[in-house]
Amino acid sequence: MSMDFNFLMNDIATQARKELTDGGYKELTTPEDVNEALTQPGTSLVMINSVCGCAGGIARPAALHAVHYDKRPDNLYTVFAGQDKEATAQARAIFGDDHLPSSPSFAIVKDGKMVDEIGRHEIEGHDPMSVITHIQALFEEHCNEI
Repeated sequence: MSMDFNFLMNDIATQARKELTDGGYKELTTPEDVNEALTQPGTSLVMINSVCGCAGGIARPAALHAVHYDKRPDNLYTVFAGQDKEATAQARAIFGDDHLPSSPSFAIVKDGKMVDEIGRHEIEGHDPMSVITHIQALFEEHCNEI
């Protein structure tokens, strides 16, 4: 029995996308989507999604649970590294030269500029609750009460 690798990966990527969109995140799949979304006034949480284990076991659950907090960003966005390559590259360009490209990761963008981030090294090997707490600390610092 043989398995088509692309079929398997497409299924995994579809599920990884659906987890976040079902949780209220808007997918940015093109550079134009990214420009339109991230240059708007207000605060946004951007999750750089991935198919790796730490994305599925730590980052996506943290992204979904962290938003249950008194302070939240105005917008929740996601770009998918390795899948929507041009959109991811555009997001990283907006994040600026100080951004360490990694996936999964999170960025807080305020009024078109990245003001904080959580890199893969702060996700991989950590438990989901510590990542949730880290995200909520960024909300506390950069977001308004809802």
